[in-house]
Amino acid sequence: MKKLILPLFLMASVAFGQSSLRPTIDQKAQDIESKVIEWRRDIHQNPELGNQEFQTAKKVADHLRSLGIEVTEEVAITGVVGYLRGGKPGPTVALRADMDALPVTERVDLPFKSTVTTTYNGQETGVMHACGHDTHVAILMGVAEILASMKDELKGNVKFIFQPAEEGINEPGVATWGAKQMVEEGVMEDVDAVFGLHIGSQMEVGKIGYRSGPALAGVDELEITVQGTQAHGASPWSGVDPIVTSAQIINGLQTIIARNVNITQAPAIVTIGAIHGGIRHNIIPEKVDMIGTIRTFGDEQQALVHKRITEIATHIAESAGAKADVRIKKMYPATVNDPELTEKMGPTILAAAGEGNVLTNPLITGAEDFSFYQREKPGLFVSLGGMKKGGDPTKTPSHHTPDFYIDESGFILGLKVMSYFVVDYMNQ
Repeated sequence: MKKLILPLFLMASVAFGQSSLRPTIDQKAQDIESKVIEWRRDIHQNPELGNQEFQTAKKVADHLRSLGIEVTEEVAITGVVGYLRGGKPGPTVALRADMDALPVTERVDLPFKSTVTTTYNGQETGVMHACGHDTHVAILMGVAEILASMKDELKGNVKFIFQPAEEGINEPGVATWGAKQMVEEGVMEDVDAVFGLHIGSQMEVGKIGYRSGPALAGVDELEITVQGTQAHGASPWSGVDPIVTSAQIINGLQTIIARNVNITQAPAIVTIGAIHGGIRHNIIPEKVDMIGTIRTFGDEQQALVHKRITEIATHIAESAGAKADVRIKKMYPATVNDPELTEKMGPTILAAAGEGNVLTNPLITGAEDFSFYQREKPGLFVSLGGMKKGGDPTKTPSHHTPDFYIDESGFILGLKVMSYFVVDYMNQ
C-alpha cells in the first residue's frame, strides 16, 4: 500500500495544477490569431525606439480599456500597465512584453516592412523591430483579450506589463532601463509571480525552450582608459606607449576566462569591442580608450570578473609605466528562472506545446532586463519558436540584424502558454 501512496499523491499534485479553462483558452486563441497577426504587422511597420513608444503605448492602452481592464499610462515614461481583477480571490500574476525597436534598417521584403528612419548616435539609420518585441506586444494584447473574456472564472488578478526600453536608453546621463525603472516605480509590489516570453528567429515554430536557474547572462559595460606619455614614433623610449600597453591588457583580460572562472559551473565573457588611440603614423599617442562588454551568470561570478579586470588592467599598466582607469557600468543582472516556479510550470509548458516540442535551452550569453522583475518576485522566462518549419537555424538571420524575420504561425502557441501560465498558477 505504501508503494502506491507517492505515485497517487504526485498524480493528484499534477492534476491540482491544471486548470479546466485550458480548452476555452485553446478555442479563443484560434479565434483571435488573425487579430494578433494584424496588430503585430501594424506595430512592425511603425517601430519606435526606447522611451519613444508613444504610438505603440496608445495602441496598447486603448485596447486594454476596450476590454474593461484598468489602465495606468506613462509608467517608466512610456510604459503601460493593465490590471484585470478576476472574479474569485487569489494571487496576482504579472505578464510582461517589451515594446521598443532597434536602430536597424530593415532589408526583409514585406508588405509591412518598416521604412521609419531616425538619427541615432549622430548617424542616420532605419528603425526596425529586429528583436521581435512587436510580436511580444501583439501576443500579450491577445492574452489580455482572452483572459478578460473569462475574468469571472479567474482565481486571482492579472497585471499586464507593457514595458519600454528593454534595449536600453540612448540618452546622455541616463543609466537605467525599462524594467529597472518600472520596478522602481512599484510595478511589482503586489505581484506573486511574473512570466515572460521571447520569440526566437532560430527556433522552429511550435517549440518552446526554457531552463531552470540561470538562463541568460548578466551584462555590464566596460571602459578602460590607458594613460601613457606621448612621444615621437621614431624614439619610443622617450615616452610610455599606451597602444602596446593596451594590447597587453587585452591579452591579459582573456586569462580571466581561461584561468579564473570556473567554467564547469557557467561560462563568462570579456570582450573588447573597440579601441581608439592615436592620430598619425609616427606619433605615439598620450592615451588609448577601450570599450567592451562583460557577460556573467550570477552575482558571485560577476564580482570575480570585475575584480580581475581591474587588477589586470591597472597592474599591467603600472608595469609599463602607464596608468589604467577602469570603469564598469552594471547593466542587467542575469536572468534566473526561479527553480520552484519553473518546476511547477513544467507540465503547463508541455500541455501548451505538446510532446516533443519542449526544449531545454543552453545557457544564453545574450541578456534580458526581465531579470529585474525576477529580482523582486519569482519569475519564469521562456523562448517561443519563430523560425519556419524545417528551417536551418545556422542559416536563419539572427536577432538585431536587417534580415531578421519571424514566422507568424507560432503566435498561437504564445497566446496559449502565456494564458496557461496564469490560470494554472492561480489553480495551484
